[in-house]
Amino acid sequence: QVQLVESGGGLVQPGGSLRLSCAASGFTVSTYAMSWYRQAPGKERELVARITSTGGNTNYADSVKGRFTISRDNAKNTGFLQMNRLKPEDTAVYYCRADNIWYNYWGQGTQVTVSS
Repeated sequence: QVQLVESGGGLVQPGGSLRLSCAASGFTVSTYAMSWYRQAPGKERELVARITSTGGNTNYADSVKGRFTISRDNAKNTGFLQMNRLKPEDTAVYYCRADNIWYNYWGQGTQVTVSS
């Protein structure tokens, strides 16, 4: 069964950090790009960060550049999103995505809440 399972979300104070994980099962992520998206209440889902299959290239939304870092460990079939200097406007459900020219998989999401 193909699955992407996110973990690591939670409640954090402004300025704090969280590390999200995205564990894949039922397929091998090494031939997939991996991305993190987020969706805040009343807003559209937006791309936060993307990393190529080998990890050689990354892209970030302007709003998270310099604060978030996307990475992956293909040996562990897992992707990560390190989030530092979190702001209240980072509050959202964060989704992991794995895609290539043939397939496109999404996780179920993990809630991140930044509040004092």
